[in-house]
Amino acid sequence: MPFIPHTKSETEEMLAAIGVSDINQLFDEIPDNLRINDLPGIPETLSELDVTRLMKSRAAQDEAGLCFIGAGAYEHHIPSAIFDLISRGEYLTAYTPYQAEASQGTLQLIYEYQTMMAQLTGMDVSNASLYDGASALAEAIFMAIRLNKKSTSKRILLPANVHPHYRETVKSLVEPQDILLTDIPFDPATGRIQIEALQALEGQDISALVISQPNFFGVLEDVDALVSWAKARDILVIAVVNPTSLALLKPPGEWGETGVDIVCGEGQPLGVPLASGGPYFGFLACKQAHVRQMPGRIVGRTTDVDGKPGFTLTLQAREQHIRRSKATSNICTNQGLLVTAATIYMSLLGAEGIRRVAASSHEHTVTLRNLLTAIDGVDLAFSQPIFHECVLRLNQPVKEVLEKLAEQGIQGGLDLSPYYPELGQALLVCATETKTKEDLEAYSKAMQAIFK
Repeated sequence: MPFIPHTKSETEEMLAAIGVSDINQLFDEIPDNLRINDLPGIPETLSELDVTRLMKSRAAQDEAGLCFIGAGAYEHHIPSAIFDLISRGEYLTAYTPYQAEASQGTLQLIYEYQTMMAQLTGMDVSNASLYDGASALAEAIFMAIRLNKKSTSKRILLPANVHPHYRETVKSLVEPQDILLTDIPFDPATGRIQIEALQALEGQDISALVISQPNFFGVLEDVDALVSWAKARDILVIAVVNPTSLALLKPPGEWGETGVDIVCGEGQPLGVPLASGGPYFGFLACKQAHVRQMPGRIVGRTTDVDGKPGFTLTLQAREQHIRRSKATSNICTNQGLLVTAATIYMSLLGAEGIRRVAASSHEHTVTLRNLLTAIDGVDLAFSQPIFHECVLRLNQPVKEVLEKLAEQGIQGGLDLSPYYPELGQALLVCATETKTKEDLEAYSKAMQAIFK
């Protein structure tokens, strides 16, 4: 069957049936200045053979190499069993589980995923995924605004050391809803949230504080002190976390005396490969008291009329997402296939396996940091505990250094100058469990040659 099955005559017949002479009349509400009349460089038609050749040539341009970039997208080992399983038709093409009687397998998997994420984050409830980590943070902010009835300001404290892409996404999504984002600077010596900036806000009406752990620089925040500060002032707390780090670090549900209110983040480290920018999936968890303001699907476990265990969507109906004027969110179809991959990943590795991944990643990053900072011209930007990323300052332009490393098959990290020009020539590097001692030494030797 052709991808587009309708012939020209069939299309004309359908248009005539609805009283339209040209298909463009169906889109006449779009202003002319917003229309694209042509796509330069894209041919009108190509045969299957030509398309295959073109895509192979494009793929060949993506040269394989040692990757030390990180910055929110992490190269972890993915057991082959994961994609063998999710490639099965019942997973790969399954749609929404609205009919519980026909979707018990999917619903049970989502329930297991929610249970694992609640345990990992130390929270009471998890939903069944969002689009990505950035939009998950935006949804957490919307949720916090609805929850904090003591605050009327709709004001969110968003630290500058939260992932810059997250901050851009949040700004695009929440500012049109009259939510005020207040930047909180980071301490230039430690890379942490600047406590003095928080203290300067004493007595002001604030809805929520966002804390990233680890933050974008890989630095660990003093989360207990930050949560205690916020809670003493009736400010809700949103945690943005790397799920792998939670195998080693205290979960957000235990930060401070009360824990945070909402946890969100990017699920890509849990068995999702790096693939030219996606796809990703976001996660969201919260306290039981906040569950009715949580967007997205929530699966519950129940019993049927015969007393047998079963699973079903709970608390929300499909119409809550479709009827946007009455919805907590416009989330409809989510990243269910990636949630399936993450659930299998966590099941295969188990708590001990994920802990080993986290510990190995931390160890390799510390080793890499020590090797690189031993080079004259490479210094550590922040002398604080890290997870599996750190920031280095170079006495040469980072862009040129990365280009020279790429010539040797090394993706050396992320140039921070477009995001944080105040840091100067700063380079964010990351190492995970996928790197060997030889890989780390190869990076070090390549960097030494550049800095001679």
